[in-house]
Amino acid sequence: MNTGTKLGLKIGLYGGIIAVYVSVIGMIEAFAERDMIRGVVSLGHVLLFTIIVTTGYLAVRSLDQAINPAHVEDKKKISRGQALFTGLIAGLVVAAMIAILALIAEPLKVREVLVNVSPALLEVLTLGQGIPTGAVLLLVLSALLGATGGLIFVLPPIGRKAITSAFIWVVFLGMLSDLIRVTLSRPSIPSAIPRLLVTSNGLSVSGAVIVAVAAALLAIYGRTWQAKARAKIESLPLSGQKAVRYSGWGLVLLLLVFLPGIVGRFPSEVLVNIGFYVLMGFGINIVVGMAGMLDLGYVAFFAVGAYSMALLTTSDARLLGSIQMNFWTALPIVIVITGLAGLLVGAPVLKMRGDYLAIVTLGFGEIARFLALSDWFKPWLGGAQGIIKIPNITIGNFEFIGPQQLYYLFLVASLIVLFISYRVKSSRVGRAWVAMREDEDVAEAMGINTVYYKLLAFGMGAMIASVSGAIFAAKLGTIYPHSFNVFVSITALSLLIVGGMGSIPGVIVGAAVLVGLPELLREFSEFRFLLYGALLIIMMILKPEGFIPSERRARELHEEDRAQDAWLKQAVTPAANPGSSD
Repeated sequence: MNTGTKLGLKIGLYGGIIAVYVSVIGMIEAFAERDMIRGVVSLGHVLLFTIIVTTGYLAVRSLDQAINPAHVEDKKKISRGQALFTGLIAGLVVAAMIAILALIAEPLKVREVLVNVSPALLEVLTLGQGIPTGAVLLLVLSALLGATGGLIFVLPPIGRKAITSAFIWVVFLGMLSDLIRVTLSRPSIPSAIPRLLVTSNGLSVSGAVIVAVAAALLAIYGRTWQAKARAKIESLPLSGQKAVRYSGWGLVLLLLVFLPGIVGRFPSEVLVNIGFYVLMGFGINIVVGMAGMLDLGYVAFFAVGAYSMALLTTSDARLLGSIQMNFWTALPIVIVITGLAGLLVGAPVLKMRGDYLAIVTLGFGEIARFLALSDWFKPWLGGAQGIIKIPNITIGNFEFIGPQQLYYLFLVASLIVLFISYRVKSSRVGRAWVAMREDEDVAEAMGINTVYYKLLAFGMGAMIASVSGAIFAAKLGTIYPHSFNVFVSITALSLLIVGGMGSIPGVIVGAAVLVGLPELLREFSEFRFLLYGALLIIMMILKPEGFIPSERRARELHEEDRAQDAWLKQAVTPAANPGSSD
């Protein structure tokens, strides 16, 4: 048995286990209820086919690594025949395991143990053709898909990029087809446009073709167009370059201003939820991304901000000492209180690093939640019943009550924090934080007061989180301790990993991916944790620097890769003839 066959069987077995797992937990059946392309393929089939294609791709990649373990310059290229055969084997193995599940489901009464193995699932797995015919059809189709995955690996990089971009954009817009249809269904937009692109359930065939072609062309020629545009801008005088730059930012800001009116009420609610995590992401990016202190209890600062705002503004008669300020009067006090809380949390952990710091801050986060639940603080914090009767945010006679109004509050707050983050990052303080993150001992030896800068990071990160917590309390009008569990901290940290550690634009992208998409796809919310875990694993393997990494972080990761490749190359290069003279 040759290497390609062995790897095809091995990787195919892994892919088959994943395919069977997502089937028996009900994920395939749930996703199949939504069409990706109306009348052609459902989201459940897309998930299943993606697993098969990816398995074929990974099998051929493993074959390439087996043939070229040292990644030397004169690496052997895999032929298309090898790639097709290895991918085909992997696809057949995946299909065989799915077919076995379909064949034994009824005779062995698998559903008595695994309740999600329903007739609807079997219909999806057999492509609606029944078990005997569908199983054969699945084997043939999976072999072709696995071979396609293998062929994608041996394509030129630009071809892989075009295919991947086309697939991602079709899937992404197919999942958001309802939102696109509602957004385009306006009197000012000709009705032919939404009919051409979307249907009541998924993209139309013509819409999918248009999206795929546009995404592929953008992937192929996007960098060329971008380089030409940059060259033209750089050829302008300095005043002209500034004018173009400011015009671009002005257009983006104009789009953000009119966005709630364009997308409607429900998407505006999603944007508000993203806004909560964008503000928290900017704060935790200072603590973790810039200063390098792993904080798993960041939700404590969010909670302090929310409870401080609630106590200062509520008219709840159950609580002692309620002051009943308005939001704007209370906000500076809330920021100061939460900043002090950040210093109190930071002071005991100054000597801790890495995992120890993460565990201690995780404990602080849970302590904050249990204190809010305790009987000791019930006269002030309301215990499990929380705090109610928190007034809305007002400016004069204008009241921020709906998502389309609160959106602008988050927009202004995010722009202010964004400006502060950029200024701090390029300042002496930001450079001190980066030095601490890289090597705290060396930073201290160079004269950096690490105690001061650590406390400053905790305090500033806490103050930014307090703004998000304050708006959260005013938006809901009531808060409960259970709203501030550890999952909030995990999500805030995860969006940094996905977006890019230390990257300010990455915070926005990470929040949109981890918070926005699950909100728009609420029918799949029961699989949210599974999708989070899978996404984080994929990011760590394929793109550990994140979607939009900071330049320094990307340089660090790729520098390690280059150093490792250079060492491997040196190790496998034949030594010079010892008899030759210098």
